[in-house]
Amino acid sequence: MIVIGADHGGFKLKEEIKRYFDEKGIEYTDKGTFSEESVDYPQIAKEVAKEVSEKKADIGILICRSGIGMSMCANKFKDVRCAVCYQELTAKFSRMHNNANMLALGADYVSVNEAICIVRQFLATEFEGGRHEARVNLISDIEKENMK
Repeated sequence: MIVIGADHGGFKLKEEIKRYFDEKGIEYTDKGTFSEESVDYPQIAKEVAKEVSEKKADIGILICRSGIGMSMCANKFKDVRCAVCYQELTAKFSRMHNNANMLALGADYVSVNEAICIVRQFLATEFEGGRHEARVNLISDIEKENMK
């Protein structure tokens, strides 16, 4: 299951990604926003990241103008590894090497076609494990030490 959310700056791109999901029969839940009316992006990021943190969704996608603020907020949640990606290659390696379970996109920096390619790559890539597993476990250990 995928959960998606955007602020007003990412609303149009979110709608295009949802259209792609609908065409491909990909199941998702939309946590808002539902218009271009101004909203506070941390509220949307919180709703999406909470779903991933609580294992109600496998993958989260957040969209704002840069992707950065959404990612910062999402990474405050236990077991969330949110990566800002502006190209397919970074999406691929965020999954392969870092086991990212959330993707943040910057609507001001990627076209609709680029965003869909990034999402497609993110969803298609599996965690490689191996030598990367220990490093991801170190991230989890740091999280446990500092998020109480």
